[in-house]
Amino acid sequence: MRDFQTTIAERISLSGAGVHSGAPVTISFSPADPDTGIVFHRLDGSGGSHEIRALVSEVGTTDLSTTLANRAGVTISTVEHVMAAIAGSGIDNTIIEIDGPEVPILDGTSSAFLDAFEQAGFVRQAAKRRFIRVLKTSRIEAGASWAEFRPYDGTRYEVEIDFETPVIGRQKFASDMDEATFRKEISRARTFGFMRDVEKLWAAGLALGSSLDNSLVIGDDNSVINPGGLRYKDEFVRHKALDAIGDLALAGAPFIGCFRSYRGGHRLNAAALRALLSDHTAFEIVEMAGKRGQSRGASLVAVNAPVFAPWAI
Repeated sequence: MRDFQTTIAERISLSGAGVHSGAPVTISFSPADPDTGIVFHRLDGSGGSHEIRALVSEVGTTDLSTTLANRAGVTISTVEHVMAAIAGSGIDNTIIEIDGPEVPILDGTSSAFLDAFEQAGFVRQAAKRRFIRVLKTSRIEAGASWAEFRPYDGTRYEVEIDFETPVIGRQKFASDMDEATFRKEISRARTFGFMRDVEKLWAAGLALGSSLDNSLVIGDDNSVINPGGLRYKDEFVRHKALDAIGDLALAGAPFIGCFRSYRGGHRLNAAALRALLSDHTAFEIVEMAGKRGQSRGASLVAVNAPVFAPWAI
């Protein structure tokens, strides 16, 4: 658990297409000062840009992906995979410039973003990292689906899915999460969908950039049609865990606790995070008590949140 904030060492860019729009887009990441947080700048093509902070308070639609929107109505969609990579890399501060309305899908995972961040390198900053520590259970339910945060000494995800289609069925991923675990167990799990839904999505102007290169596809015979098959035997639930990590990164600070969900998705993830942060008895803001370079054995202590808290909703 890093005790000081981190940014990247140099600017780096990636290009690809949006999974829904199919439009080409370039996304660039730059170093940022301590306490900046994660801030998107959507370029408008005329030299201007529109700022959108990566916070749950800015979440708009969550139907097939997570979309951020500022007060002017400017949006950036499909942010979950890059946010998962940011959280999985331990990055606290970066400015993200993007010249289109949707984050590029790349290979449908967080892996390419992780590689780019490692290529750029990381810089440990002077400011201490703050954490959101869960103090009591915060739970929401939506029909048969539910999600909750529980107190836990660490950061843990327990994500369970349940599909009628035999190739998926009921799967559960449960693990403490750190940077090494994210890269090995989560980062390469692909987004997935059903061939039977493709024509309906195309008619709605969605999934125009989807392909076997960036999506795990289940055919009409309930089998995976991608050459090479699955990357993990339970790749479907691992991708759901990836989505949850990205959606919960919109808290504005890493959390200490256990997130559990059953038959969840982007909407439920956002609702669970809002429920936690709206109950100020359910969490506290903490930071390491140790001095720089002496984090081993250091304890976490509660701190007064700043007047403008990035996690406020």
